[in-house]
Amino acid sequence: MISYLEFEKPVAALEARIADLRAAADGNEVDISTEIKRLEARSADLLASTYSALTPWQKTQVARHPSRPHFNDYVDAVFDDFMPLGGDRHFGEDEAIIGGLAKLDGRKIMLIGHEKGHDTESRIRHNFGMGKPEGYRKAIRLMEMAGRFGLPVVTLVDTSGAFPGVEAEERGQAEAIARSTEACLALPTPMVSAVVGEGGSGGAVALASSERVLMLEHSVYSVISPEGCASILWRTAEKAPQAAEAMRVTAQDLLALGVIDRIVPEPVGGAHRDPLRMAEDLGQAIAEELDALSRKGAKAIRTMREERFLRIGAN
Repeated sequence: MISYLEFEKPVAALEARIADLRAAADGNEVDISTEIKRLEARSADLLASTYSALTPWQKTQVARHPSRPHFNDYVDAVFDDFMPLGGDRHFGEDEAIIGGLAKLDGRKIMLIGHEKGHDTESRIRHNFGMGKPEGYRKAIRLMEMAGRFGLPVVTLVDTSGAFPGVEAEERGQAEAIARSTEACLALPTPMVSAVVGEGGSGGAVALASSERVLMLEHSVYSVISPEGCASILWRTAEKAPQAAEAMRVTAQDLLALGVIDRIVPEPVGGAHRDPLRMAEDLGQAIAEELDALSRKGAKAIRTMREERFLRIGAN
């Protein structure tokens, strides 16, 4: 059952009409298949036209869709032999950030990413994808391990931001994020990051400071949420749509600005409408990037990272 967003109401009405006609046709001698096909075509056209002209705020809503595939969904669909490695060896385990050894098209990699969860229980367990210091310190440990064993690193970013609670600050949240960013930049092996939903604040940058940064077509990436920005500038979260427009949070804007390197197209209607196809397309894109990077040495890779980040904002 698809959960429709506010701007999808016309599509929802059409699809409800189609469902009603199918139910009425069951056991009915009157042939209404032609009408159903006509409405299905109209619904598909309306969905395509709607998603071809999304505003930044609407893309933000799509990026947050509760049915959008998350880290574990991608692991199940395209990564093989995933072996999770837990703990930061200092404080404990953080299930908002998951990492471990895996294979992609036969290539051994270190896979790290945010997991938001899909229902109330799993969302609470994964802290809604908001990493704590121990999560980022775990990521550092895994990146250093990857460097020692010559494994490329793949990160899947999907977080509204690092956890802002008092206990996280007491355990050194800012320091953990800074050192995770440093670990990305110092990694001697190839690193490819993909923003698959929300890329929020330092919580995202800490896992996305790589030489190749990808974004899904309807994902967003920003220093603060549109609601947070609106609350600061206008003192009301109701101005979030205007903030999203001004902040240039979309993949299309960020590609033009040179902040990211590649956009991975989503199925019509968003990744949540065809998670398996989305996972396969993302896996192929990541594999292509790793193939291109596999011929470069550690010095060349670090230079690529340094140059890509120094270029941002230079013009």
